[in-house]
Amino acid sequence: MNDLAEEPWSEDDFAGLAESCDLECKAAQGRDGRGELPEDFWKSYSAMANTDGGVILLGVQEKPRGQFRALGLSDVERVRKALWDNLHNRKQISLNLLSETDVQPIQVAGKTMLQVRVPRAVRQQRPVHVGSNPFGGTWLRRFEGDYAADDEAVRRMLAERVEDARDERVLKGFDFSDLDMDTVAAYRNRFAAVKPGHVWTDLPVPEFLERIGAWGKNREEGYSGLRLAGLLMFGRAEVIRDALPHYMVDFQERPEAKTERRWIDRLVPDGSWSGNLYDFFRRVYQKLTAELKVPFLLQDGQRVEDTPVHEALREALANTLIHADYSGRVSVLVVKRPDMYGFRNPGRMRIPPEIAIHGGNSDCRNRRVQTMFQLVGYGDHAGSGLPKIYTNWAGQHWRRPVLYELPEPEQTLMELRMSSLVPAQAIAELTKLLGARFAALPETARLALITAQVEGLVSHDRLKQICTDHPADLTKMLRGLVRDGFLVPDGAGRGMVYFLPWQRRSAATVFDLADQAGSATSADVVPPELTGVSPELAALPPELVAVPPELESPASVSVGPYLDWSALPEALQTQLIEQGRMVSGQGRVAPAALRETVLALCTNRLLGLRVLAQALRRDPDDLRKRTLTPMVKEGALRTAYPSMTDPRQAYTASTNSAENKE
Repeated sequence: MNDLAEEPWSEDDFAGLAESCDLECKAAQGRDGRGELPEDFWKSYSAMANTDGGVILLGVQEKPRGQFRALGLSDVERVRKALWDNLHNRKQISLNLLSETDVQPIQVAGKTMLQVRVPRAVRQQRPVHVGSNPFGGTWLRRFEGDYAADDEAVRRMLAERVEDARDERVLKGFDFSDLDMDTVAAYRNRFAAVKPGHVWTDLPVPEFLERIGAWGKNREEGYSGLRLAGLLMFGRAEVIRDALPHYMVDFQERPEAKTERRWIDRLVPDGSWSGNLYDFFRRVYQKLTAELKVPFLLQDGQRVEDTPVHEALREALANTLIHADYSGRVSVLVVKRPDMYGFRNPGRMRIPPEIAIHGGNSDCRNRRVQTMFQLVGYGDHAGSGLPKIYTNWAGQHWRRPVLYELPEPEQTLMELRMSSLVPAQAIAELTKLLGARFAALPETARLALITAQVEGLVSHDRLKQICTDHPADLTKMLRGLVRDGFLVPDGAGRGMVYFLPWQRRSAATVFDLADQAGSATSADVVPPELTGVSPELAALPPELVAVPPELESPASVSVGPYLDWSALPEALQTQLIEQGRMVSGQGRVAPAALRETVLALCTNRLLGLRVLAQALRRDPDDLRKRTLTPMVKEGALRTAYPSMTDPRQAYTASTNSAENKE
């Protein structure tokens, strides 16, 4: 978005900003009404810096959500001076990320506000924390709110900051006996084929592993051993989990082009194969490309059994493995469907996705693993992997790949759809349902409806990926489609998504729901290698279901999910109003009474935020921040989706809470 500080803003500008980036509005009036930097500014600054960046507007009130009121700052220079004074006070905030251009006054309806653009901190700067202690002072942005980061998240950020390569570490207590020698032999055969006559080809195994970086020496402490990279590439799954308890790789081939739990082929570390990264890559690549048609092409007298699609899939698979944070609780997941390929790795990207897509910038999390793949012809050091995927996919005239991050749990996802940018079937369906109204729409508006038809939903961010219109123009266009009944909105701010009226909440993306299950910690749990399946895979996988399997059981949830009050049957509306009367009929109530009522409402039901707010006569934001989120963290409530930003989020009472209540 261009700098709008030089010209007056309108309410549409605020709305466009709210959808194009993370936005936080603070009244900042102070006790005397002249304007004052609010104390909670620093929590928002820390949260945005540690997440995706964003904009803080001082002198603007947003109430209710999505409706902005310009209050103005009588003494804007006073607020600006207080901001700069504190930015250089390390007892207040750990790092100043702002330049002069990031802090600018703006004019709205004759009133002056202060706009503060907070950039996304690079990994070497995180965590950005309030006060002198990162533990307890680090904040994260979740669902347009600021939440304190737990100690595990802070430790992960600190490790990312100091470890350029997370797989460089030399492990104590691990040796060659922990490796799968069949994998090592397969790697050496590939190496010899790719680099015939190379001086490393005939080296003994220990020396070869040292040359490629799988074995190394800790020169500070003077001991040698397997590097983490070597264990990941060539180790056995049960041994890898000794070093990385949450390690899991998973391939699933799905039979249908829709959200579905069934698979027709599955590959997980079940004891029948090594379970390491190199074997996973070899096996999964064969499965991904098994049905791809290869045209007859000769090069130097040899048939070339490769296409741009093969190359894109190799790069996507290699990128998934070399950029994964294997200390995270999410599994590596690769999904193959008739209409698309999906790739997920734990951990967010080290550089923003929009920069990575353009190439030329590479900050790989597992550089030793990257080097080992590169030595046998997979992956690239020059930051050209993602551009190559996008270019090759565009060459097939397919829809632009989707690359995005989820903050909780942290993960990166890529979807490669095998459908045309403007598929004839989607156009035919929209024309049939909307008639001449569809043909009369401007090109970008038609593209928005086509995207919603093909992908199940459309958002401001997705449109920015596939067209060149200004973000503010996209906001106005989407508002117009909502006003004219073409789209139905859900969510608020940057989390706003839009559905076609007849397809609402039918999005069929690969990763509608990420794994929530962690590794088993109980001492009497049988190791996954002995049971044939990992604990987190013991139940049907939840990636492609609308509601997690554990919430579908009749004993757990019998009603829902309901996200809108108008969607509830009249009898259920009456029942919820009666159950919520103890709270809704009063102003202030004791927190314990509110929590007890929430549990009663959510027992055996999945209810969305707006439904609960209506039944309790409470402000949705306040209810979520003060009651629902703490209850989720304590385990009293369970959520339908792990990401709190998901517009389809719904809540149900946990089994233990329901039993205790009874």
